[in-house]
Amino acid sequence: MHTPREEYLSEAISRDLETSDYLKEIFNDLLYNYSLKLFHINTLEKEFNIKHGLRFADLLSKSLLPSLSAKHKSWAQEIIILLNLLHPDDPNVKYYLGNILSTLGNFRGLQTEVAKGFQSLDPLDSIYFDYDKQNHQIPGVENAYFFHDQKLVYDGLQRKYFSYSGPTSMGKSFVVQTYIENEIRMGEKRNFAILVPTKALINEIKSNLISSLKEKLQESNYKIVTSAEDIALKTMHNFIFVMTPERFLYLLLSKNNANIDFLFIDEAHKISERGGRSTYYYKILSILAERDQKPNIVFASPNIPNPEVYLKLIPKKDIISSAKENYGIDRLSTEYSPVCQFKFLIDLMDHTVAYYDEYSKTSTIVNSNLNNLSFNEILSKLGAAKQNLVYCSAKNKVLQMAEQYSKDLPYLNNEELDSLSNDIANSVHKDCYLADFVKKGVAYHVGYLPSTIRLRIERCFEKGILKTIFCTSTLIEGINLPADNLFITSYKNGRSNLAEVEFRNLIGRVGRIKYGLFGNVFLVRNDEATNNEKYLELLETKIPNQQVSIDLKPNQKLLNSIVEDLMRGDIELSKTQKKANDKEFDAARKFSLILIRDIAVDRQSPTMQAFIEAGALSEERKNDIKEKFPEIKTGDDITISFDQQNNLKKAIQSGLKYPEIDSDGKVDYQKVVVFLEKLSNIFKWNIYERSTLGKVGKDGSNRVLRWYALILIRWISGNGLNTILGHILSYKSKHPETGVWVDGNPIADFYNGSIAHRNYVMASTMSEIEDVILFRLCNYFRKFSSEYKEINGVDHFDNDWYEFIEYGTTNKVMIYLQQLGFSRETALYIKKGGKYHFYEWEDDIVLDKDLLESTNIGIATEAKDVKYNYPDLFL
Repeated sequence: MHTPREEYLSEAISRDLETSDYLKEIFNDLLYNYSLKLFHINTLEKEFNIKHGLRFADLLSKSLLPSLSAKHKSWAQEIIILLNLLHPDDPNVKYYLGNILSTLGNFRGLQTEVAKGFQSLDPLDSIYFDYDKQNHQIPGVENAYFFHDQKLVYDGLQRKYFSYSGPTSMGKSFVVQTYIENEIRMGEKRNFAILVPTKALINEIKSNLISSLKEKLQESNYKIVTSAEDIALKTMHNFIFVMTPERFLYLLLSKNNANIDFLFIDEAHKISERGGRSTYYYKILSILAERDQKPNIVFASPNIPNPEVYLKLIPKKDIISSAKENYGIDRLSTEYSPVCQFKFLIDLMDHTVAYYDEYSKTSTIVNSNLNNLSFNEILSKLGAAKQNLVYCSAKNKVLQMAEQYSKDLPYLNNEELDSLSNDIANSVHKDCYLADFVKKGVAYHVGYLPSTIRLRIERCFEKGILKTIFCTSTLIEGINLPADNLFITSYKNGRSNLAEVEFRNLIGRVGRIKYGLFGNVFLVRNDEATNNEKYLELLETKIPNQQVSIDLKPNQKLLNSIVEDLMRGDIELSKTQKKANDKEFDAARKFSLILIRDIAVDRQSPTMQAFIEAGALSEERKNDIKEKFPEIKTGDDITISFDQQNNLKKAIQSGLKYPEIDSDGKVDYQKVVVFLEKLSNIFKWNIYERSTLGKVGKDGSNRVLRWYALILIRWISGNGLNTILGHILSYKSKHPETGVWVDGNPIADFYNGSIAHRNYVMASTMSEIEDVILFRLCNYFRKFSSEYKEINGVDHFDNDWYEFIEYGTTNKVMIYLQQLGFSRETALYIKKGGKYHFYEWEDDIVLDKDLLESTNIGIATEAKDVKYNYPDLFL
């Protein structure tokens, strides 16, 4: 009979702390007093015993009870940070701050200004602290140390399959980048791949890797690749691929000999999203699972309690096989964060301010008289001399709120901001709001901004000369900025409510350990439609266990319908489409393409297993589907189905080709419209792209497609964004009846030419370039070009519009520069400035080295990154 051991004293203390009303009272008093200080409220502070607060913090930091340790350590950190904020000159507080951070292993926190120089008075503590630090030394970096949990992650990267999660501020991606860098420094010859959800993150991670590895890239014969068309892929190297899932799938399909040894899936919680994007992860892992040499696979997610769920995308036979090895599979979920966030509710309708206590799950009003202050006044008051992020639910809200806030602010007469303003006016448009905002220390950060502009905004914010940035959900998806305050103006992301994991990821963006130990989060109710109870619900609710997307209820309910459609040979999924919204149908369609391929080649994939476990797929049904869709009618490209492929093949065999571009680079608009209409029929956009390429006007016309044709022509012309937007605005002036739209939402029925309407049109156009032209159309043109080459027996042809869309030009120099890693904007700058010598007969180029010292920080940064990847490029 097993006799339970007696509880250790430390465990008993930890359990008592959890139920201590006195501890909760002290913490609540600290939050109250900090609120008075933060909001400049002239009310008597609550008295409490500082020594008792320090003692509680010390005890909490040493909590060893497994179920409470992470919570207690975070609590200890919050108490000592609040004490330091309220009593910055108290030597006891200062000492306990250093002592607690060292106990927690928050070595980065000890390097911040408020804790720098800590030395323990206890010799034994000092010895242990030095020992602990050395055990957490970051490989290859002097005086830099992992947090305890980061070291656990780093060690876990040796596993064949590893899934982990942690707070947003944990530095999950940093650990993996460090691992890759150390592997290269140690002489390992492997191919690494990092999957990220956005192009903005591609640029950030690529730049981080290059700035760390520098000359080691060339010495070790490594190239960092961000596109399947990169020049580096034409020669023999080891690679670090940094791509979105869509780009990486195309790489695997077009370069099927590209070996992958280590795959890191960042922001892996995207696998739990309903839409079609999640299916790319399924397909990628399915392809890699078929290879003889299977890669190590690592999933990283923010905050979720069950990271092991993503291991469901690994075939069971591989999981079983790896589990038998010493370095098989593992999972890790950690809650401790090296920084903390203090949360406040600002109700501008009821004129109240409240603080939120994470541990008692209560909100307490500290001010019930905001004197009718507006949001802009609150932002100016709380954000003075601070770095502020303002989250908005949609792009049009970003523009509206940034314009309203900045219009009464003074110009700062800062040389660097004025230079940025001029570059925005020249590269985007002179009427772009952003060009005016930045001169006042205000900006907005959205996905469609040119990468050079976005980079400069981020750098100016890091320097502290840009003070306030308005943003959308692009911030949630991994961009790291040094913010003191985060103002959340809505609990929505677009039309949907923020999910718990999105909300926690968002608030984790304020307070970054690289810059400080804490941040403030202000949840703002700015209109009657906003509900404080929803904010409280998000604060109080723990992130639930996640499911992979195919197991989500909206997708599960469609699995049987998908199988029934496929059994009838209905690749259009006619019945399924009637039961699903656009997002659900996109996922259903892509899962169906994965399924018929798996059935045709007898691949026992996790996708097929999900259909079987849902009771939708029996052996008899599999046979019926296989009969309707033999291997020849399936493929690994989930962006196109057999019916579309067959239509395309027939059209090209009948003579269909891209519209001709004359010697002056001009193309007939009407011919482009006709070509797109033919593609619409071939690819069935009315079925598969209902909300964009297949959308029709209220009168049944192809007005939307004609609009995209206009943008497409301007894009491939190779002109700068400024010129493109100028043409678009001119078109709007001549056709005001086309109205004003942002993200498919109507702003006005008629375009009136106002500065607001001009900015909405510019924002909409840049967004459509990003989503419709560079993503949707580009995918279809890629398929057209691929089929055209195969039918005509060529590996290249001059009038390749897929290449023109991908690079936004028909110019060979600009295409080549982008294949080297430059952005389109920088490639255009180099071409216009004559900063190159192109040797077409050798397909080679040499660049002027003064690009490395350009006064435009975006161009200089890109040039330096390219130089480390291609050292012989500059003379």
